[in-house]
Amino acid sequence: MKTTEIVGPAGRMALTAGGALLVAGFAIVEPRARDLGIPFPGQPGPLNAITDVAGVEVGYTTLIEGEGALQVGKGPIRTGVTAILPRGRKTHGSVFGGYAVGNGNGEMTGTIWIEESGIVGTPVLITNTHSVGVVRDAVIAWMLANGGTEQAWGLPVVAETWDGYLNDLNGFHVTREHVFAALDGARSGAIAEGNVGGGTGMHTFEFKGGTGTSSRRVRVELRATARATSSSPSRRQTHRPRTHPRGCSRWPSCRTTGSMACSRPMFSRPRKRSSMRWSLRER
Repeated sequence: MKTTEIVGPAGRMALTAGGALLVAGFAIVEPRARDLGIPFPGQPGPLNAITDVAGVEVGYTTLIEGEGALQVGKGPIRTGVTAILPRGRKTHGSVFGGYAVGNGNGEMTGTIWIEESGIVGTPVLITNTHSVGVVRDAVIAWMLANGGTEQAWGLPVVAETWDGYLNDLNGFHVTREHVFAALDGARSGAIAEGNVGGGTGMHTFEFKGGTGTSSRRVRVELRATARATSSSPSRRQTHRPRTHPRGCSRWPSCRTTGSMACSRPMFSRPRKRSSMRWSLRER
């Protein structure tokens, strides 16, 4: 019987080829580095996760199937989809955002719009390198079925993880249904880590890698929890951006939440620098 595992924030389930849902117990929580006494700078939020930021929801679809030698189109399969919704499934609207390149390689769709506008108006997803396209298209379809896109178009943010050592990368096993499942299953609160979602087949310097998360509590004019934080615009940047998130009634003094959160609007270039600084600190 063909079985595909689907792992969400709350636990692990198995879906048979006939569509039957088999509960296989909850995901095992492994000790984290801080639990083992390894010191890291900063004070984490209550969960030490991106969901410490109010409103953020995370969902996974995890595909684990087969053993043995690679057979393209059959397996072994070790991949999946991670979905991050900065404002949750039921709230539509953009958040301020920035991005930075950490290692000079890695596809991420939607970055030109982030660079130009400084906002993120879609869910953020992670999947394997050769499934970025199908995931991107599926995100747009999901948005159209759940209230529409932010503008007259949709430019989703989808990032890749190369899992070709452990996964049948050229088998194209991620489908639209897997993307919808990750988005529909997104929740706040504690989230699973390790062999789940888009990080299922990852390795790091010959060690088994996976999906991870963290948060830091910082002070920027007021106390807030954020995965990364940005500062106010420099004095030379005194003009207003041409676009801003829908529903923001107090522009330019409004505040927002997301994987990058700040209490004031900020241009994309300073946010990009801040993203890089926090990315390096988290390693």
